[in-house]
Amino acid sequence: MDTPLSTIAVVGLGTMGAGIAEVLARAGRDVIGIDISETAALGAVASLEASTARAVSRGRITEQERTAALARFRTSDSLSAAADADLVIEVVPETYEIKQQVFRELDAVVSPTAILATGTNALSVTRLAAESQRPERVLGLHFFNPAPAMKLVEVVSSVLTAPPAVEAVTALARELGKEPVAVGDRPGFVADGLLFGYLNQAAAMYEANYASREDIDAAMKLGCGLPMGPLALLDLIGIDTARTVLEAMYAESHDRLHAPAPVLGQLSSAGLTGRKAGRGFYTYDAPGGQDVVPDALTPAADTEVGAGRAVASVGVAGSGTMASGIAEVFAKAGYGVVLAARSQEKADLAKGRIAKSLERSVAKGRLSAEARDETLARITAAGSLDAFAEVDLAVEAVAEDLEVKQQLFAALDKVCRPGAVLATTTSSLPVVAIARATTRPEDVVGMHFFNPAPAMKLVEVVRTVLTADDVHATVRAVCAKIRKHPVDCGDRAGFIVNALLFPYLNNAIKMVEQHYASLDDIDAAMKLGGGYPMGPFELLDVVGLDVSLAIEKVLHQEFRDPGLAPAPLLEHLVAAGCLGRKTGRGFREYARR
Repeated sequence: MDTPLSTIAVVGLGTMGAGIAEVLARAGRDVIGIDISETAALGAVASLEASTARAVSRGRITEQERTAALARFRTSDSLSAAADADLVIEVVPETYEIKQQVFRELDAVVSPTAILATGTNALSVTRLAAESQRPERVLGLHFFNPAPAMKLVEVVSSVLTAPPAVEAVTALARELGKEPVAVGDRPGFVADGLLFGYLNQAAAMYEANYASREDIDAAMKLGCGLPMGPLALLDLIGIDTARTVLEAMYAESHDRLHAPAPVLGQLSSAGLTGRKAGRGFYTYDAPGGQDVVPDALTPAADTEVGAGRAVASVGVAGSGTMASGIAEVFAKAGYGVVLAARSQEKADLAKGRIAKSLERSVAKGRLSAEARDETLARITAAGSLDAFAEVDLAVEAVAEDLEVKQQLFAALDKVCRPGAVLATTTSSLPVVAIARATTRPEDVVGMHFFNPAPAMKLVEVVRTVLTADDVHATVRAVCAKIRKHPVDCGDRAGFIVNALLFPYLNNAIKMVEQHYASLDDIDAAMKLGGGYPMGPFELLDVVGLDVSLAIEKVLHQEFRDPGLAPAPLLEHLVAAGCLGRKTGRGFREYARR
């Protein structure tokens, strides 16, 4: 398709449309912004004026370049203004009726060589193309919000789209400084196809009163390194918009993970659609505002968790990376630590690992030599659990095997003094089943640290139906002293983080199985479009495919949802011994060390 895309019309000047218009104008394109609302048109002009003024003040563009960009943008309230456009991008409300009407009217206006692009993130591009007299020139062009900042653009082909149209728009995206990813036509495409299932599960978790909105959001930010928690993100996207996307996804997949959580419909019907309404899962300072203000659900800053038990000494059982990391965390915080393993040799090796970690901190200027020596002096390596006789808190960090943990807790029950708190670091097993291996299940609680423990701020505090109130209060207080952020959750598979993370990872694998997108495109989509620190396949290979499969099996067994069944490709790779970075091969191959 040899038509240069120099004049581009943007239909719909809401937040996304105005952002796309800004990207195009600053990249040297003549832009025609079209909206029936004069307020929206004026807002788009004001947005471009403000953003270019900031760019000048920061030395990114000159005043002359700013003047030229502003001159390239004009607005209209009529679709007839798109007559001279080489490309038209519609970003009108996410309904078939409105978008189809726009496409029908554009057919009577644009030139025969113009390309028509829909900015939908949920609706069928093929169905919209069928409304056009030239369906071969219709495609999807899905920018991410905010369009000036986000690098990802999904270029969506229908079965009717001509390849030259795709090539022309892909080239444009690159010229705009974006990273185009080519995908087929199905609701949600790549990024939203994975993102919205995760958001929906978070909404359902909140609706079930499993965890507070603050704890759900904190868990995913601190446990996964995400820029926003899922409920805050739903408020930003718009709860009504999210529900529309999920409805479209469910209509095609019939996967219960995509069936919109009832709370989304309830909030939408009440007009509580998120930031744009001033209230959604959270309450904001004003409609369209971004600052959260306290409401009836906001926890009081001085909330008392109750009186806990005194903790001066801590026992850590295990000799692996997690056990060493947890012992380091407690010792740094001033606790006396007994690090016990199955033999004195293993315990000494684990303490040696801590010494190396502390030395690295000294080398990087994060820790003084004196603090290093004091921390190491607080740690006693022991070859037997008998050394836990006087500890106030015993933390188990051994293999993720229920029988192994039950045997360990039966031993702790005999060794530890009455009143000692017994904590398991399990990430997926039922804490109550571990607690029942003791004669004092009321003293048992979950303390799920994240790896690497010295760096990760999150601890999931897991209460069973038998956990005593003062045990829960003790662990919360200890988390504060070791400078970790505790989130409360009940005793069910996956707790907060893994229950939301691993279905998302599993769905990414299914996308590859179905040949919908490549590993690289999916990883790029989630990093560039979702702000994820790692793509799903990068993360799977780091976590370990065997570990991932085990967690997914536990989730499937607990919730009995067919959509949670582990992807066959994951099972095949594990059976073949391809476990990720630790074996040199998982979804990708790695140089062996």
